Amino acid sequence: MDIKLIKESLVTNVYHLDLDKKVPLHKHEKQDEIFYCIKGSGFGVLEDGEIELTVGKEFIVKAGVMHSLRTDGNLYVCSFLIPIVED
Repeated sequence: MDIKLIKESLVTNVYHLDLDKKVPLHKHEKQDEIFYCIKGSGFGVLEDGEIELTVGKEFIVKAGVMHSLRTDGNLYVCSFLIPIVED
């Protein structure tokens, strides 16, 4: 396992969603994604349901799973895309 390559492959973002922001369902084939709510509230959306997000809560999505985010107000999340490590 190449730790340096894994570090270089990590992707981090901070997103602000409001009522007007629509995030379509999508998936990442070779990356897991973790969303961590830092302010506001909303929902992590899956094809078969939703996970409530409030400050300090996380929404974890495995590679290949359709997902999205939505809010009824304002939602601020940190997002981490983590590459799948295959031995």
